[in-house]
Parts: sequence; structure tokens; C-alpha cells
Amino acid sequence: MHKLIDKANTLIEALPYIRRFAGKTIVIKYGGHAMANDALKESFALDVILLKSLGINTVIVHGGGPQINETLKRYGIVSQFINGMRVTDADTMGVVEMVLVGQVNKEVVGYLNQHGGRAVGLSGKDGNLLFCKKLLEEIVQSDGTVEKVDLGFVGDVVKVNTDLIRTLEHGKYIAVIAPVGVGSEGECYNINADLVAGRVAAALNAEKLILLTDVDGVKDKTGELLSSIAVSDLHRLIREEAITGGMIPKVTCCADALREGVKKAHIIDGRVRHAVLLEMFTDVGVGTEIQK
Repeated sequence: MHKLIDKANTLIEALPYIRRFAGKTIVIKYGGHAMANDALKESFALDVILLKSLGINTVIVHGGGPQINETLKRYGIVSQFINGMRVTDADTMGVVEMVLVGQVNKEVVGYLNQHGGRAVGLSGKDGNLLFCKKLLEEIVQSDGTVEKVDLGFVGDVVKVNTDLIRTLEHGKYIAVIAPVGVGSEGECYNINADLVAGRVAAALNAEKLILLTDVDGVKDKTGELLSSIAVSDLHRLIREEAITGGMIPKVTCCADALREGVKKAHIIDGRVRHAVLLEMFTDVGVGTEIQK
């Protein structure tokens, strides 16, 4: 009986959050170990389907770095990374699009539908969903000057076609977006999935932006997990090298999304089963909340 009462208490704890988020939109960046482990894939799919069943509009932006790395290795193509961004020449771009759109996107959609969802896969090229320009990455030199580096076919999202996403939401579908965009000349761009998630969340005026990662969350220079952090502290943590590599674009996209109207941003551990539900519907939450 005690176990049954605990279950009832859990539902009661979730009730105010269900009321608060019903009819709202959340954007989830799905990636890392959560995409590779069968138990985690199942728990993620069930989390998303439950959110949709409760009337919460859920948009997924997925990554695919490990799958891209594996395929590039088979083709004998070596990647270089700058500030967590993959330098993308024409050959690499062909592989990136093939893997993200043709393989990973369809796997995510298939898994959601297999578990009872209604998911539709999109790339940024569909309906000009993600209109891009070339991204020039800024590198801070040792003397404090900033150098802009051309990363090749790496894009920055200029505009998100929200009409396409809203149409799917009204039809009670779950949009699953591959981070590949299109430029003014029809050229294809590789876009960092965290950046896409942030831009999509801002364009949709989302209630929450949630990034699934393979770490506990954001940590300070001593390795202590920060349950919450202000945007104003992020630059200090980057200077102190507490935030490095692939975590830099994650916190940057969260900060940008918050400045552009997203209510809350979270970086959570995707290795935890039902991490999305724990973040959405419990008093404690998991990972790190980034505040305005």
C-alpha cells in the first residue's frame, strides 16, 4: 500500500506542473548516450509521448555526432573541431546530410511512432524550415583579440519557419528536426544541434528549452554541479575553463534563447531514465537551470 501511496503522491506533485505547461511548447535537444542506449531511447520516447498526451507541444531537435564520426571514419575523412563546432568541407557535408536526415532522423521518428507517438521527421531544408547563413566562429586569441574563422559549410540560423511546426502541432504531431539548413543559393549547411534547438525555441516562444547531455549538468571549476546559474556568470565560467569544448555552444544557445524570450533553459543528464519527466514534473528537477 505504501508503494501505491507513493505513486499517488508523485502524481499530485506533478499536477501543478501539468496545469502550468498544458498548451505550451517545449523544445528538446536529443543527443548523446540517450540516443544510443535502448532503455534510454524507450524512456525518452515514452516521456515525449506522455507530454504530448497531456497537451504539451513538444518539438525535438536531434544530434548525431557519433553516427557522423563513424561514417566519416569509414570514408577516411578526418574532422577538425573548433569550439565544439565541426569544420565541414563539401565531402563532409555530404556525409553529414546523409547520416542526419537519411538515417538518424528516421530512426528517432520510427522509435517514437513504434511506442505510440505521431512523429514527423523534418530537415531544415523542408519548407525552408531553417534558413541559414555561413557561420564565422569567433576565436579569442591569447592577447585578447578576436579572430573570425570560416568553418566551411557550417550555418547559423537566420530564420525559422514556425508555420510548418505550428501546422504539425495543430495536427497533434511531434516535429522531429534534423539540424541541416538551407542557404540563399540552395546550399546545404551543417548546423550545431544545440544552436538549432535554441533558435527554434526562441522562434516558437517556448516555455522551456531542454538540452540532453552526457554529463550531470554545468559544473564550476572545482567540478561541483551547479543546480542553477545566471546568464551573467557564463562568460566567467568559460574564462575559468570550467566550461569547455562542446559545452560552450550548449550554454551559449541557452543564453541566446533566454534573451530572445524563452522562459527557462535546462541542461540535463540524458543518461538518467525519464530525465525529461523528472525535469518537467518534480520540485527538484535534474541538471542545471540557466536563468536570465
